[in-house]
Amino acid sequence: MIHLSDQVRERFARRKPFLEDEAALARVRQILQEIEHEGDAALDRWSERLDGFPAEEIPKRAWREAYDDLNSELRDALETSRERIEAFYVNEPRGGFLEASPEGLLGQLVRPLERVGVYVPGGSAPLISSVLMAAVVARVAGVGEVVVASPPRVPPAILAAAWVAGADRLFAMGGAQAIAALAYGTGRVPRVDKIVGPGNRYVILAKREVYGAVGIEALPGPTETLIVADASADARLLAADLLAQAEHGPDSEAWLLSPDPDLLARVEAELHSQLATLPRAEIARKALERSGLVRVGSLEEALELANLYAPEHLCLSVEDPTRWLGRVQNAGGVFLGEHSCEALGDYIAGPSHVMPTAGTARFGGGLAVRDFLKIIPVVGLSSEAVAKLAPLGAQLAREEGLEAHARALDLRAHNGSRGDER
Repeated sequence: MIHLSDQVRERFARRKPFLEDEAALARVRQILQEIEHEGDAALDRWSERLDGFPAEEIPKRAWREAYDDLNSELRDALETSRERIEAFYVNEPRGGFLEASPEGLLGQLVRPLERVGVYVPGGSAPLISSVLMAAVVARVAGVGEVVVASPPRVPPAILAAAWVAGADRLFAMGGAQAIAALAYGTGRVPRVDKIVGPGNRYVILAKREVYGAVGIEALPGPTETLIVADASADARLLAADLLAQAEHGPDSEAWLLSPDPDLLARVEAELHSQLATLPRAEIARKALERSGLVRVGSLEEALELANLYAPEHLCLSVEDPTRWLGRVQNAGGVFLGEHSCEALGDYIAGPSHVMPTAGTARFGGGLAVRDFLKIIPVVGLSSEAVAKLAPLGAQLAREEGLEAHARALDLRAHNGSRGDER
């Protein structure tokens, strides 16, 4: 399990998304096409075929009943998580601006989206937290309507989370068929403006295919963690953090980079020990086969490799972790110190756990208020400013070979120069 840095460097540099699956893509395209043209009939057909149940909307009274049936400890955990997510994102700037000058007005209008879809995975580990991590952020942004989709049969805890998050509608439907319904609309399912949330390869392929008909925030696939640790780190905690990531699924990745060979050996022993009592041990073992413990020459090299890998979660389990924060270039989220573990970020720290995977942290960030806003530029120039700027714009237009553009600007330049006479 222990690798040298040179053995993983090329692998990190050549990371690719998991979307290269032609058979899955063909199935996804068939589902999307049929639901786009047939609506609810195709949605129910594919839902029954793939999930065993037709798609259905679950009424809000069922959400509230599920919430009321929870034990008080779980209710408190959901409420605290929602409060911390709200408190974190309410600080994100949302306002536009209009600036007046002698030339007139220039500015931006910032408007929330009218309706968004939140996909919440089901499967062997229904992600209750994912409801909060997307729907609450959308609410903070001011989205008009939040529609949740999750595969049948939806666990009561997900219904309760939808209630706590303030979602508006919830449909029991999963996979590519849910993405199609949200993207195109059916008789029962409203068409949304944007779809957010993680999912399996069929969900992510479907999100990629419907982009353009709707917006998407990213293509978040199998989850991943990269930990950088030095001799001060606790091997028991490091192993626990690696397994917390690995148990998500067999496609997950959990890496540890350290210049300390003794630490790596202790962590390897801890992994074997902790796996012996882990309920999802087989899943975690398969994920660890895709991952590894890596001996590096220095912490500087570890951060270099981390930026090359561009992990969804970057954990700095080192002395004085803030000292190394300035070296971080590519990461979905950064967790400083071994006490600020990634599992806290999954549930209750504050930031959304919907983050970029498969190296896409090179150009994208975690889900935020900005993902639910659109920017509308505003231009209101005076006639004097137009008279000054239009000739310059006409020169650029003619250089591009767009004469109609140039003539439209020529007319403004002429009229603007005598605008006060009319």
